[in-house]
Amino acid sequence: MEQYYILLVGILFIFAIFDLVVGVSNDAVNFLNSAIGSKVAPFWAIMIIASLGVLGGAISSDGMMEVARKGIFVPSMFTFHDIMIIFIGVMLTDVILLNSFNSLGLPTSTTVSIVFELLGGAVSMAIINLNTLQKPLSDIFQYIKTDSAIKIIGGIFLAIIVAFIAGAVVQWIVRFIFSFNYEKNIKRYGSLFGGISVTVLTYFMLIKGAKHASFMTAEFKDYIANNIAMVWLYSIIGWTVIIQLLHSLLKMNILKFVVLAGTFSLALAFAGNDLVNFIGVPLAGLSSFNEFMSSGGINETFFMNALAKPVETPLIFLLLAGMIMVVTLWLSKKARSVTQTTLNLSDQTAGEEQFGSSVFARVIVRSAVNTSEKFGKFVPEHIKKFVSKRFEMQKEANTHTNKSDALSFDLLRAAVNLIVASMLITAGTSLKLPLSTTYVTFMVAMATSFSDGAWGRETAVYRITGVLTVIAGWFLTAFIAFAFCGFIVYIIHLGGIYALLSLFVIAIIIVIRSKIFKSKKEKEEEYLDSQKIDLTETNVITRSFSGINSVFTQTGDILSQVYDGFNAYNHHELKRAKQRSKQLDKNAKKLKDQVSSTLYDLQENNMEINFNYVQVVDYLREMARSLTFITNPAFEHVGNNHKPLLDEQKAELYDIKTHLESYFAHIVEALEHNDFDKFDALIDEQNDLFILINKIRKKHLKRVKNGAVNTRNSMLYIQLLHEAKQIISFSLNAIKSHRDLTITYNNIHIL
Repeated sequence: MEQYYILLVGILFIFAIFDLVVGVSNDAVNFLNSAIGSKVAPFWAIMIIASLGVLGGAISSDGMMEVARKGIFVPSMFTFHDIMIIFIGVMLTDVILLNSFNSLGLPTSTTVSIVFELLGGAVSMAIINLNTLQKPLSDIFQYIKTDSAIKIIGGIFLAIIVAFIAGAVVQWIVRFIFSFNYEKNIKRYGSLFGGISVTVLTYFMLIKGAKHASFMTAEFKDYIANNIAMVWLYSIIGWTVIIQLLHSLLKMNILKFVVLAGTFSLALAFAGNDLVNFIGVPLAGLSSFNEFMSSGGINETFFMNALAKPVETPLIFLLLAGMIMVVTLWLSKKARSVTQTTLNLSDQTAGEEQFGSSVFARVIVRSAVNTSEKFGKFVPEHIKKFVSKRFEMQKEANTHTNKSDALSFDLLRAAVNLIVASMLITAGTSLKLPLSTTYVTFMVAMATSFSDGAWGRETAVYRITGVLTVIAGWFLTAFIAFAFCGFIVYIIHLGGIYALLSLFVIAIIIVIRSKIFKSKKEKEEEYLDSQKIDLTETNVITRSFSGINSVFTQTGDILSQVYDGFNAYNHHELKRAKQRSKQLDKNAKKLKDQVSSTLYDLQENNMEINFNYVQVVDYLREMARSLTFITNPAFEHVGNNHKPLLDEQKAELYDIKTHLESYFAHIVEALEHNDFDKFDALIDEQNDLFILINKIRKKHLKRVKNGAVNTRNSMLYIQLLHEAKQIISFSLNAIKSHRDLTITYNNIHIL
């Protein structure tokens, strides 16, 4: 049996590596979102600071490893064999679960997942043992530390509520004091604000991030605890003076310093406290195996009382884990997608939203609006105007048409995010509450965006839906982790090594397939992103041409793809065409939604120019919509395995496709050379296309009358012909508007 348990330990450490990679991808949002969202420094600089924090935290995380050994269950009630099965079940579940959440780009709590996996596995094994011993299920409380489980569940609700309230209140106060135009006030009070902020972060790093480091002796901790008021006072004074000197002599940006310090401290705390979530179980398994071997390695039924004893983790394991975490931080695209979810939900600007709306969100927003209006009647008008002015953004900050150049939020909010999260986690640690860093940092980020007005009437329902989705995911994590790990433990208990190896292979396959799927999805997204309409042009003519060129080129290409898919009855080809048309429609909608900000940025005063640009955008949007009315039914027709088109129908569609390709090519050529003398020729070409489509329509009606086609075929074909005609009509209208726009613009600016 010794070889069997060596295999178990080996599997545990293989999954430890997987867990480190997946876990860092999930938790990177906790310490990266504030720095990245505010663009406090180049990305590489932020990553270096975060990496140093992660490495330092990993080395100092030894004491937290006790959680996996004895934090959830009573080790003396389980045999060595039981313990190893529980640990294997935990690691299998953890890798699959976290990998799934990361693939969806949703942040979840590694703390909650590991705790509920340990709880589920221990409960399952306890039930098995009680059933074997023929004892009542009520004895299960002898196996489980129910107080720890209750603390975790209570901590979930507490973290969500307290973090949101604290973040909202602190951000409102800070924003009221400094406003969005905070540069002048920062010069006056920035040093004091920085001193308080860095004091909070320093205390956070000592109490939360480095509490298990070797220099944190009992005497040092006692001194801090007994002189807390003096420590805070001297620290605030000292840091305020230092920051003022750095600002005066070196022109240091105070808020940037606070944000970067906060990024380091949160990264330190993350690695110092959450490393147990990734390698705590494998190390506990190794410790159990060593105890088993020291007892002679022959009695697998001896009880694991030894796990209750404190054990020092070898530094080499902590160092290797820290290095893996740092490498993952730099290489993982999943880490950036999880971070992007938080940034999208806290973005200060309105635009394309990651989540849709939900009934709950609409009810919440409606209730909030009604309540605000009722209470607003009792507030004097001059007070409302004064407060509103403090929360008024600069126009330039809210009119970026190129989202990549815009900040998700400013440095002031980024600093508050880090300070409040640090304060709450520190307070929770001192009170021995099992706070999740994911919950706290996410909810604080949501709260500060709420106070800053990022959840306005234009965005609130989408942001609230996103937050509710993430929160629901947290509770779903707990339920799935508990149930799935319990099931895995039961299967391994029944099937032994055969079940174990089968589950190991299945887990590896799931991880690999998830990686392949994610890679394909990323490539598809990169391709679709490359097809986006360029919104960086600063000239109205080039902006208009960019939209027309993009929509026309893609429309012709997608129509050709639809024909090829129909001709070959290829479901995958039509699915790709559907996805491309959906993205084009989204891009055209975004172009239309941003008309107001575009006109502001272009600063054209001539109403004729503005009117024609709006016309161009409208027609492009209608073209893109008509294209989706072609690709969607085409995909559904083939996907539902309905009868293919007749050969003569395929030939007719090919004729239309050929003429359309020529038509769009002539349009783009005329636009590129500003050759509007060819406009009459384009009108003739459009009329020829209309005549062709009408002729094909009449042929089709004869087929319908003769019973040569069924109802589904007829409905689909008529829709394809109608929408093709619509696209042709909208395209020429777009060209006409662009022509008038160009002529008017040239007449004004040349003169």
